[in-house]
Amino acid sequence: MAMTTAVDAAEVVLHLQDDGNASDEDLWRFGILQLLDDYESVRASDGQDSAVALLTAEPAMTGHSGFDAAVAALVCWLADRDNWTAPSWAYANSRVARPWWFVTPSAYGRAWAMVQSPGQFRIRGVFITNTALLRA
Repeated sequence: MAMTTAVDAAEVVLHLQDDGNASDEDLWRFGILQLLDDYESVRASDGQDSAVALLTAEPAMTGHSGFDAAVAALVCWLADRDNWTAPSWAYANSRVARPWWFVTPSAYGRAWAMVQSPGQFRIRGVFITNTALLRA
């Protein structure tokens, strides 16, 4: 089974946008969460160096500034959490959501996301709740 890289995640998002029916939640689920799941799977089976390799190459910009910022935020969040150095592309000024991206369309969820979003996401203008990165 092929593992999703950051480059692959951007390609998936580009295809979803081409279809024209993708919601922000779809972009999050099939781009960010699939990348997170594959990182965790590779980390558990093959070790951290193999998992980090999934995130090293810079993904193409998708034109969705929220996703482009979120993939950088995820990489930096994982690097902080797992004690490795994030690639330089993840710090690019172009990887900031303009306007801010709230993955949830709910006003209630947006209020919680303002408070709960992890720092690596918040500084890039991506707002998620504290359960958005939990995996079962």
